[in-house]
Amino acid sequence: MGSTRYAALLRGINVGGRNKITMADLRAAFSEAGFGGVSTYIQSGNVAFESGRRRASLESDIETLLADRLQSPPVVVVRSHAEMRAIVEEAPADFVARTVDHHRDVVFLKQPLTADRALEVIQVRDGVDEVWPGPGVVYFTRVSAERTRSMMNRIVGKPEYRLMTIRNWATTSQMLSILDGMG
Repeated sequence: MGSTRYAALLRGINVGGRNKITMADLRAAFSEAGFGGVSTYIQSGNVAFESGRRRASLESDIETLLADRLQSPPVVVVRSHAEMRAIVEEAPADFVARTVDHHRDVVFLKQPLTADRALEVIQVRDGVDEVWPGPGVVYFTRVSAERTRSMMNRIVGKPEYRLMTIRNWATTSQMLSILDGMG
């Protein structure tokens, strides 16, 4: 069985002095666990890697791998190269077009949470926030000048948040570029 390229998106590391891990240590942990081509992007837990392991077990494998290195285990969402390509290429045109005056985020969802269910719990403020469902994600924009009025921060208080991690559009696009450049 050949290797597949993946992005692991970790939530809950290097935030507010908690769960601190250097990117060198994170890369080493992935490499020691047998993952190939490991690279990281910025300090917030974005890891590109290759693996021949079953896709279904990767999230729990990585959570277990990091559990003894961190104070509390991070939420890990894994997407294959093909899935990341779909997330970027299938982004709604209205979301992509909001380049000047909006903050754009991608809410990555961990199974069993679906985009439809996430849209039931994500609140929006008219004239500030907009959301669209996507392939295993929710696209979320908010007017930059009104971001303090945005409902985005309310996601954190929802029980479903334990099955989410959020990346801005630039990081999401960059992770696809990193996966494209591997191998």
